[in-house]
Amino acid sequence: MIQREPIIRQSDMIQCALCEDAPCQRACPHLPVSTLLRSIWFRNEQTAALSLPPEDPCLSCRRPCERACVRPGEVPIHDLINRLYYQVLPEAETPLPEDTSRLACDLCGVPMENPFLLGSSVIASTYEKCARAFEAGWAGASFKTVTRLEIQEASPRYSAVTGSDGGIIGFKNIEQLSENSVAENMEIFRRLKRNYPSKVIVASIMGRAEAEWGELARMCQDNGADVVELNFSCPNMVEGDMGAAIGQLPELVERFTAAAKKACSIPVLSKLTPNVEYMNPAAAAALRGGADGLTAINTIRSIVGINLHTYVSSPAVRGLSAIGGYSGNAVHPIALRFIGELGLDPQLKGLHLSAAGGVETWIDALEFLLLGASSVQVTTAVMQYGYRIVEDLIAGLNLYLTEKGFSSVREVVGQGLSSLSASSSPLERQSVVFPVFLRERCIGCGRCVLSCADGGHEALYLSPERRPVLNGKKCVGCHLCRIVCPENAIAASPRRITIPSPDRRSKD
Repeated sequence: MIQREPIIRQSDMIQCALCEDAPCQRACPHLPVSTLLRSIWFRNEQTAALSLPPEDPCLSCRRPCERACVRPGEVPIHDLINRLYYQVLPEAETPLPEDTSRLACDLCGVPMENPFLLGSSVIASTYEKCARAFEAGWAGASFKTVTRLEIQEASPRYSAVTGSDGGIIGFKNIEQLSENSVAENMEIFRRLKRNYPSKVIVASIMGRAEAEWGELARMCQDNGADVVELNFSCPNMVEGDMGAAIGQLPELVERFTAAAKKACSIPVLSKLTPNVEYMNPAAAAALRGGADGLTAINTIRSIVGINLHTYVSSPAVRGLSAIGGYSGNAVHPIALRFIGELGLDPQLKGLHLSAAGGVETWIDALEFLLLGASSVQVTTAVMQYGYRIVEDLIAGLNLYLTEKGFSSVREVVGQGLSSLSASSSPLERQSVVFPVFLRERCIGCGRCVLSCADGGHEALYLSPERRPVLNGKKCVGCHLCRIVCPENAIAASPRRITIPSPDRRSKD
């Protein structure tokens, strides 16, 4: 079932605020309502259904959860629970795994409980934050970048691009590095390692010269860090030979990686910038410098939200703004592209890939693993939803591995690379997959017809009954209609071999 389109879509509960200490939960004596809603939101409906008690307590319930909701009448909690019981659960063929041992993996030989790490940012910037994350289930944290630079942040420093429903599509920051002194950060590392010895501490660092890179790497090792991550990619630290400016120059990547490797004996990751045409030259340079692995990607330099009255982009700080780093769902496909290219590169074989970029669900994380990553870092989703999301990351990935018959998460790493090509030239072009219209779902809106007429190949028209009709002679199987359909009412036919008509060949 796990490979099917979810029965309960996020749009079914779009008004759910995913509350902290949710009032709906306090009102329900029978079920972990807020946990179930969160699991549905994060595409984990099957584990939610499998965790339900045998008898449905909602049958005679008067819905106090819906009345207690911060948006009363807007979140169909009772209906969502019903669908878990009577649609999702009957189709669930695999019971919940008894433990999470199949998620055990490693970061360059350092054991990890699961592949999920906090990304280097504000979410991993204090002892208290990391401790709460470790208690929640995160396997480790890449701590906010340690530096000897004096850091003073701007206010405000975040902005976002939102969709029509108000949800965040992309997130911009102009945040810099750790505001703690080096000594303060070393004390945090010691406390974390003393109190959470099984958790992985990745020390992100940024120096200004070879000696400083080496000094910081050595100090982090001496104070409990398990891995050093070299920040060659911060988009907000580009003055001189720092941040993304390093990642754009392979010779600097090699030189500073070698300096850190010479100074410490623990694994070293080089964190590379996506603000380049190709990341592989910098990755090869990191390998020459002795890197044990790579982290990719960091945020993408961006401008968002220009105010139409003040003409200042967001976030505005006393009438000025700056190009900043873009993250969130919007960058996930770009991050997948970079990880895929690194995974395909034979000269990088054996390097640990720690992937980052737009991960919210276990499916997002799994996509990185399938393209060759062995660990996954998460930042923006934690900033939106809190450390609690790791519960669904773990549960969803664990059930998937169980259902597919994998005994270890290591077995899925790179499984998607054999079907991936860096260019489109090898793709077969002599057959077509036509759209198939699911009449029981179609509401007759005509969006598919409109898109095909203006953005496709004019192969659709609406019948008098407001149902789409396909002209097979014009359809090229582009599937634009499937993408724009708001009801998921268009499926795919079996592939059909075709021979382009002389007219079409002449046009080409």
